[in-house]
Amino acid sequence: MSNVSRALLVRSLVFCLFATLAAPAVRAQAISGNPALDKQLSRIDFAISGVGAFTKDVSGTNYLGEKITQNAASTLGALITIRYTKSPWVGGEFNYTYARYTQNFSSHIVGGAQTNANEYSLGYVAHPPHQILGAQPFIAGGLGSTAFRPTPGGGQGLPVQARMTYYYAAGVEKLVLEHFGLRAQVRQTFFKAPDFGQNYLTIQQRTSTFEPGIGFFIKF
Repeated sequence: MSNVSRALLVRSLVFCLFATLAAPAVRAQAISGNPALDKQLSRIDFAISGVGAFTKDVSGTNYLGEKITQNAASTLGALITIRYTKSPWVGGEFNYTYARYTQNFSSHIVGGAQTNANEYSLGYVAHPPHQILGAQPFIAGGLGSTAFRPTPGGGQGLPVQARMTYYYAAGVEKLVLEHFGLRAQVRQTFFKAPDFGQNYLTIQQRTSTFEPGIGFFIKF
């Protein structure tokens, strides 16, 4: 993990922990001083989940007519989400994900390229009013960008590349305390397979990453 990515992930985790500790105090102050603010805060939650990352293999030919099979090693990562829910059918979310894996290109790069993948996306989220086994279901979808950042040590000197990314998610969540809950979900992202701007790696194929995850959320 690069120093920049590590620092960003640590700051995100610290922020979530701070939100966990601060939420009850902020909510209590809002109730006593500003009911309108309390209403808005009650619509916000912060979540962090551990996710698996399983990317579909794709194959194609480069400009030389050489066949390339692109494979991203399966790995574990993190998903951080901030949501604003106005009503069961109206809500929005911001997502940040982090994963590190080796990107393989057949025999074109010996040992593959170690890569940090960071997704930044915005989406729509809905919470259907009917519960499933006592848990609240949700569905979400949106778009953003994924930055593929080869690592300094194992990235083979390849440059950073960003790809437009689309996603959907579905899952369930349940409050177990007044401000603390658990969330489980399945998620899938869609994007063009990265080639890091190298024409000998370009195959013009789209791929997807399946991301099952489980974690917790903090509600104001």
